[in-house]
Amino acid sequence: MPAFSRIPGALAPLAAALALYSLSPQAAALSKRDQAAVDALNQRMQSAEARYQSALVKIRNADPAGRQDGDAALEDMEDVIAACMKQKGCQTNTLLAAYKRLLKANADASASVDDDGEDAGTLDSEGLAADVPEAARAAALLSADGQRFVKMVQYNPAVQAGIRRWLTDMRGSLMQSYDNYQYMRQMMWPQFDRAGLPEALLFGIMAKESNGKVHVTSRAGAAGPLQFMFATGKRFGLGDDGSGFDTRYDPRESSQAAAEYLNERLGQLNNSIEMSLAAYNGGEGRALRINNASGGRNFWDESVYNQFPAETRDYVPMVVAAAWLFLHPREYGLNFHKVDAKPAQLRLSRPSSIYELTICLGSSGTREGYMRALRNLNPRYQADTYLSAGTTLNATVRMVGLYNRWCLQGKRADLARTLVNSDVASAIVRTGPLTVVPSTGSGEDGTLATTVATGVPAPAASARPAPAKKPAKPGSYKVRRGETLTDVAQKFQCDTKQLAKANGIKAPRYMVKPGQTLKLAGCG
Repeated sequence: MPAFSRIPGALAPLAAALALYSLSPQAAALSKRDQAAVDALNQRMQSAEARYQSALVKIRNADPAGRQDGDAALEDMEDVIAACMKQKGCQTNTLLAAYKRLLKANADASASVDDDGEDAGTLDSEGLAADVPEAARAAALLSADGQRFVKMVQYNPAVQAGIRRWLTDMRGSLMQSYDNYQYMRQMMWPQFDRAGLPEALLFGIMAKESNGKVHVTSRAGAAGPLQFMFATGKRFGLGDDGSGFDTRYDPRESSQAAAEYLNERLGQLNNSIEMSLAAYNGGEGRALRINNASGGRNFWDESVYNQFPAETRDYVPMVVAAAWLFLHPREYGLNFHKVDAKPAQLRLSRPSSIYELTICLGSSGTREGYMRALRNLNPRYQADTYLSAGTTLNATVRMVGLYNRWCLQGKRADLARTLVNSDVASAIVRTGPLTVVPSTGSGEDGTLATTVATGVPAPAASARPAPAKKPAKPGSYKVRRGETLTDVAQKFQCDTKQLAKANGIKAPRYMVKPGQTLKLAGCG
């Protein structure tokens, strides 16, 4: 049973107190002093309610601070109620409404727990962020009256077509995007939350841009989970961090940049989320020119809509549609798979790679295994990069447990290492002139064995040939066509990182060229 389902019991005393006190008569007229005191109590209750909602979210995300924050919010509510009972003119109707909202939030959060108390593995009717007024935040961002988001989805054919596409031929992409996002959520969502942007918007953009795959690079040069172009990314603090790693591939850094970018666009484009999304996809210069020329008309106005390229006209409703489905999965028959994504550090006890870890970890608790999750959580490393013992990877509690069980020793660990170190080149059969191999003994019939090439009896060997001397350890190696730095590292038992550093090769791609001579530093 989820931890947050135990908190609602603490609301019972509040309910009883409110129910009793709501029956007491209230004075009709209040002095200015009494009215100010009542207003202050109502504000305190609203603040405590908001803190309680936030605490529920922290508890669902396994944040230890959630329980403490929730208890503090409940204590504040109790103090407000006690003060209200003593305050002339304090009406409990508002306080009772706040309590009902909290009770409903807890009931909704418990909807995903089955009759046996086991988590059913699906989200409640309001999506991943149901413990916060996420739909309200999204609606408020889209319009001042809070209803335009709903109306857009219900009556806009372009958005409806986007929903249809996500639910049919793109359903697999949507489900994959959701799985990928769950692992990265604790890295990405806080950036949008601090910027006052709805989580649903983050998910919609990510699903459309990359399906939640961190290492995606477009033909136009956009990179990372949120697909920043180089120049735009640089403007918002993304790019080479000095080690050769491009932070556009970092989930945390890219989501921070996306939040800043969207808020900048919202400020320029009349707080229109559709125009801001159009700028995100089609370029901020074009969006600003169109907005200014049209006098700030809506994206769906024909004079505005037709000035954007077809890609942008498709992009905007698809992002809005994905955001809507994120908030209301059950309404559309979506059963998002819930994964155990509680973060943890995985320290390698022996040299390995993400490929090797993927094999030995297996797929327990997932649909497709852990390779994508490991890559997304560790964007600095390529899947075939040979990582030295002691390297610390971002992972989950479940991955760490599986690593200790399956990847340190045993058949699966050995199998994973064998498969990763297999050399494709060794499977190639090379033909050429046959050489005479001398025989060292007689055949079964007592005659001398003949050579394979000529059929002529081979001369008897007087003695066993001396064992060949072990070749000296090479100091350099010339890269062959089709070989990667990782191939060379595995061939000579090197640490990929150390080999790259010795040859001035930058991470994360470790690019080498055929014919390039490498110094085999640190190889055994």
